[in-house]
Parts: sequence; C-alpha cells; structure tokens
Amino acid sequence: MFDETPAEAWTLRFGSSPPALPELGKFLNHRSVRHYKPDPIPETTLQGLLAAAQSAATSSNLQLWSVVSIQDGDRRERMAMLCDDQDQVRHAACFLAFLVDHRRLTLAANHVGCTAAGLDLTEFYTMAVVDAALAAERLVCSAESLGLGICYIGALRDNPDGVAAELALPHGVFGLFGLALGWPEEPLTAAIKPRLAPENVWFREQYADADVAEYDARMREFYEAQKMKGDVTWSMRSGRRVNGERLKGREHQLEWLKAHGFLVR
Repeated sequence: MFDETPAEAWTLRFGSSPPALPELGKFLNHRSVRHYKPDPIPETTLQGLLAAAQSAATSSNLQLWSVVSIQDGDRRERMAMLCDDQDQVRHAACFLAFLVDHRRLTLAANHVGCTAAGLDLTEFYTMAVVDAALAAERLVCSAESLGLGICYIGALRDNPDGVAAELALPHGVFGLFGLALGWPEEPLTAAIKPRLAPENVWFREQYADADVAEYDARMREFYEAQKMKGDVTWSMRSGRRVNGERLKGREHQLEWLKAHGFLVR
C-alpha cells in the first residue's frame, strides 16, 4: 500500500522526471481512500493521532478548533446523509468532524472578565480555519505513516444546521470539514491524483500567472483512467465549481456564519 518511491510518486503527481529528491518517506504518496476494511482502529492509535493533531502549530496558541468523533452507527448514518450520502462516512473505521470553535475561548475570556467581543472579526474566523486545517493535516500525515487511509469530507458544510443539531454544536461553533479514517481495502484502487506542475504554484520572488494547458492534458488522461469524461477538462470542472454550480447549499454559508457570531466585521 502506498508503495511508490518519492521519485515514482513525483512522476505520477507532476508528469515529469523528478529532481534529486531527499528521502521524503510517503509524503508524496497521498491519495484519498474511500473504501476500507472493517477492522477497527485501536483506541491508543486514535489517542496518538489526536495528540499529533493538537501538536500542530496554532496561531497565538488560541487553539480555535475542536473535533468530534462519531462512532455510533445510527448517528454515523445520519451524518452520512448530511454529507451528501457518502459511503466512506458510513463505513470508515473512524469519522471525525473538525470544528471552528470560538465558544471555548469565549468562556475562558468571560471567566477572567474579558468580553471576547473581537471574536466576530473575520481575522479570528480565518485563524480558526487555519488552525483546524493544520491540526487535521498533522493527524493525516501521522495516520498515513501507520498505513491508514483518509478522505476529507467537505460536504460537512452542506447542511450546517443539521450538523449542528446532530453534534449539539452551540453558538460560536461551526462544522468545518469531516475526515474519514480506516485501513484501506485491498487491493488498493485509489490512485495518486496529478497536481499542477510545481512552476505553476511555486513562484520565485514575485507572483506570475499560470499556464494550465499542460495540466488539463495530464488530467484528461487521469479522468479517462478513472472512467470519467476526459473531454471535460480540469479547467472546465473547476470553472463550473467556482461559477457557483454544485455547491449544494454552501452558497448560503456566509449568512449562517454571521447569524452564529462569525465574520460580522
């Protein structure tokens, strides 16, 4: 599983011959895994993974994130339906909901006589999102080093009211994304997905516009290998997404966030 060398993973990822790479372990081998064995993840392993998440960098040590694990079968089924009916939410050994959490700091500030009135600033929401993403990715890297597979679930944001009700989230807490974890089903069918060429992401000294035609061509091959429509390019798919299509309710997210104390200023 995840057996590619760093050089092999580079070629699959970027479609070019790699430079002389250092030993990078499995960091270039990541892919989303959506099919899992029924084997559970030991409790001590989960404790270690969450400890890794909490060891990630956090802005000003505010730790503006939390996580809820959902293992109850009935609740997992309801969460799957709230997350666009995705089977990996149902069947993963563990499902985590990562949260923007302003409530904990509000209560701590109130306890020492501070109003926490600034938490409705956009900056503190941004800090919380960054904190949660850093924590989740530290957990993911740790999990993959143990042979676990993961799949991020952005659809946790499709129905914020439903998620809040299911997880008993109070004012000031928002379900940001989910994370499915499990031992990958064998044989592993998940492939390394190509990314933009490094020169279209890593700019020297100043920003430059990217030429994505080469990437569209590589992604066409990937789509066809995955039994998807190769004539619908990455640019087309991405353009439709940022056109506001297929957002499944997330286009109303700002109103929900403002009503729950976020992004007011």
